[in-house]
Amino acid sequence: MSSRRVFLKASGLSVVSFGAVPGLLLRAAAAELAPRGRTLVVLFQRGACDGLNVLVPHGEPGYYAARPQIALSRPGRGDDAALDLDGFFGLHPALAPLLPLWRDGRLAAVPAVGSPDPTRSHFDAQDFMESGTPGRKVTDDGWMNRHLQASPEPGSTPLRAVALLPVLPRSLQGRAAAVSLGNIGDFGVRPAAGPAVARGFEGMYEAAVADALHGAGREAFAAIRALQSKHPAQEPPANGAEYPNGPLGASLRQLAQLIKADLGVELAFAEVGGWDHHVGEGGAQGQLAARLRELGRALVAFDLDLGARMSQVVLVTLTEFGRTVRENGDRGTDHGHGSLSLVLGGGVRGCRVHGRWPGLRAQDLYEGRDLAVTTDFRDLLGELLARHLGARDLGVVFPGHAVDVGRFPGLLAS
Repeated sequence: MSSRRVFLKASGLSVVSFGAVPGLLLRAAAAELAPRGRTLVVLFQRGACDGLNVLVPHGEPGYYAARPQIALSRPGRGDDAALDLDGFFGLHPALAPLLPLWRDGRLAAVPAVGSPDPTRSHFDAQDFMESGTPGRKVTDDGWMNRHLQASPEPGSTPLRAVALLPVLPRSLQGRAAAVSLGNIGDFGVRPAAGPAVARGFEGMYEAAVADALHGAGREAFAAIRALQSKHPAQEPPANGAEYPNGPLGASLRQLAQLIKADLGVELAFAEVGGWDHHVGEGGAQGQLAARLRELGRALVAFDLDLGARMSQVVLVTLTEFGRTVRENGDRGTDHGHGSLSLVLGGGVRGCRVHGRWPGLRAQDLYEGRDLAVTTDFRDLLGELLARHLGARDLGVVFPGHAVDVGRFPGLLAS
C-alpha cells in the first residue's frame, strides 16, 4: 500500500478529486461519453467584491454622500463616469466590454444578494455560501455536489462536474463524483514521466483488486481517458475570442474547451481572488478597476468563444459578502453584507436589474452600515438549478431553506 502511495507522488499525476463512494464513481466512469445538455458555471469572486462600485446606484443620493473619494461619477460626466443602464444603475467603466451583452439581453444583474448569516469573516462566509447552509459549520458536502446526488444521471460522463482548480472546492465536495482540473493539458500522468511510467502506474492499480483505492484509481483513469479521447486543450478560442492573461482567463478558456468538446459538463466552478480592497480600492481607477477590466474581458471572451453554444450555458458570479456603504479613511471599503451577482447566458432575461433594491438611506442599511440583503443567494441559485438544469428537489440541495419560486429573482423564463 505504501509503495503505491509513493509511486502516486513520483508519477506526476495531476490532481483528480472525486467523492468517496466507489459505487457511484464506478457508474460515472463506465458511462459512455456523449454530448450533454445545459451547463451552469459558478465564478466565485473571493475576497468580497464591492458591488456598489460595480453596479453603481447613481440615482441614489446616499451613494455619493457615503463615498466622497471613491464614488463613480454620474453618467455623462467624463470618460471615468458610470455607464448608464436604466436611469438609476450604471456599470463601472472598466466593464464597458460587457455593455453589448447587456444591450443584447444576455446579461443581467442582481444587487443586494447575499447570505442571511451576519458573519463578516471571509472564511466562514465562503464556507457557508459553498456549503449552501448559512450559519452551519458542520455540513459535510457542498450545494453543487448535493445537486448531483439529488439529480443522478446514469448516462453522465466522468466530467459531469468539474472545477478549474488544483483542488476540489467546497461547493463540489461530497459523495457524488466531481473532478478538479488544474490544467486540462496536464491532467493525468504527465508526459515527462514517460509512457512506461503511465502503464506501470495503471497496472499497479489494476493489480490491486482488494485495495480500497482501486475504485478511485479506476475513476481517475476514466476521467483521463475522457479528456484524451477529445484533446480539448488543443482547441483554440473560436470567433476571434481573446482571453486575458492570468488564472481567470486560463480557467474560462479551458472551461470553454471542455464545453465545446461535448464532454458532458453540467456543473463547473472557477474562481478569481483579489477583491478585498480595504486600502486604495479607488473609483474609476485603482485596484477594483484593474480587477474589473480582467473580469470583463474574460466574460466577453468566454461568450464569444462559445458562440451559439452559449444558449445552453448560464454563468453566475458569487462573492461571500459585500463591502461597507461608507468608504474608510484609506479610500477603501471594509467587510459588509449585501453584494452583487452578474448572470450571463442562454435564457437569461437580460438588460435589466433583478431583485429588490433596499436603498441606502440610514434606516435602510443593515446594522446601520451595509447594503441589506434582499435576495438570498440560495433563491438565486435555486432558480438557476430549477429553470436552467431542471432540478426538482431543491430542498435537498439547500437543506433548512424553504425554497419558494415566489422568491426567485426572475432571471430566467419559467
